[in-house]
Amino acid sequence: MMAVGTILFVLLLALLILFFLRQLWIQRHLPPGPLALPLIGTFWASGLWIREDYFRKPVKRYGNIYTLSGGPHLAVVLSGFKTVKEVMTSFPEEFSDRSEDAFMTALGKKKGIIFSNGHVWKEQRHIGITSLRKLGLGKKSIEHQMEDTVQMLVETFKKTKGQPFDPSIPVINAVSNIICALSFGHQFEPEDESFQKLIQALEIIVKFSGSFFHMTFIMFPRLMNYLPGPHQDALASIEVINSFAKQEIEKHKESSCLHEPQDFIDHYFLQMEKSRNDPNSTYNEENLAQCIVDFFAAGTETTMATLMWALLLLTNHPDIQEKVQKEIEEAFSSSVSISYQDRKKLPYTNAVIHEMQRLKNVLLFGLPRQSTKDVTMKGYHIPKRTIILPDLRSVLLDPEQWETPEEFNPNHFLDKDGKFMEREEFLPFGIGERICVGEQLARIEIFIFLTNLLRAFSFRLPEGVKELNEAPILNVTMHTHPYKLCAIPTKAKN
Repeated sequence: MMAVGTILFVLLLALLILFFLRQLWIQRHLPPGPLALPLIGTFWASGLWIREDYFRKPVKRYGNIYTLSGGPHLAVVLSGFKTVKEVMTSFPEEFSDRSEDAFMTALGKKKGIIFSNGHVWKEQRHIGITSLRKLGLGKKSIEHQMEDTVQMLVETFKKTKGQPFDPSIPVINAVSNIICALSFGHQFEPEDESFQKLIQALEIIVKFSGSFFHMTFIMFPRLMNYLPGPHQDALASIEVINSFAKQEIEKHKESSCLHEPQDFIDHYFLQMEKSRNDPNSTYNEENLAQCIVDFFAAGTETTMATLMWALLLLTNHPDIQEKVQKEIEEAFSSSVSISYQDRKKLPYTNAVIHEMQRLKNVLLFGLPRQSTKDVTMKGYHIPKRTIILPDLRSVLLDPEQWETPEEFNPNHFLDKDGKFMEREEFLPFGIGERICVGEQLARIEIFIFLTNLLRAFSFRLPEGVKELNEAPILNVTMHTHPYKLCAIPTKAKN
């Protein structure tokens, strides 16, 4: 028996050595990176838990292009503005696919805009862009609905009567209702049970993303399908959102306005009608439902988190807040509502909004891409189906591009005359073929919400609180720790 055990041990050791040598051979032309071990890949070096410097720390040792791996997945990380821009613009088609790990496949089923590839992605992205553009026009435009929603938010804040309160619940309700208005043509009362289930489902998915169980699910999907844990709650939450979307689609079949589309579902139905004789068309109800799921996944938590960071930073920096309020007051002394076009009248305010997004970008990294074929890049061989990770945070905090990258400094977006200036290094919405479809929607929403809130209130620290915590809660997104502030009506200030 002892001899048999010794033989098995030797065979196992030999297999591990062969596997190790095979890994070295396969990766000999890849960018440098930590040694990949069987099963766990490079997690032994980088860890299973996401940290703020998770992708920036290896740069010191391996440079701006390096390799990580986990289980069967090989990833090349791009760091810093120059590297991200050069690589992503040099290989726009080659790095345009979405990666296909087990959780992303469960989340998107290879349909819709975010998680699809090829012909499906091109058609769904097209309808997403064109419908958003059309919904931005006219008297019933989405921007006008944002103005109505933010006024409801102002009224909610007023009810606190200057006492400390947590702004997260009213903010998430307002932001989610914007996506409802966009997708379904109507909003929900905050107390609506189905609406609250939708928001809870989104929060479960966001908390799961980037967690230990998420990483484990990616590495061992078949095993994890049979085990209990947060991954099962996340998978169930995906179905909650999908069912919510499908219910609204069924309601639209009874009252759809193809001659005058009012929302995204109407525009999609119209495109389905136009394409019904096209055998290659991917416009169908399954893709429509997934597009709506994508809108909620990409447009709710990210915008909500951005607004929460904005309120926190403005409360911690009252001098910057007062300069913004003074600029708004001078430009809009009357009761005229502020629209997105008015940003040209508010250069400092515009700079502050951009700086908040730069410093506290919600996404730790851009959503993973995947190489569509073998590529030679900067002397390295990138095999087909390699995950490409553009580290957006490294771009937004790049010390070669920003004067004080770790500080809240609106002057990053102002010229010597105090005029707002665009920066090509400002990439919170991604770069290349997969840049966020809802970028313009998010820009409008953040601007309208913040300018109208700052016009109505001064945000102050609760009594006895010296500063709100600026450290993030980390997973795939970066959220604030729970906090309370005081919303003091500006009229009461005078």
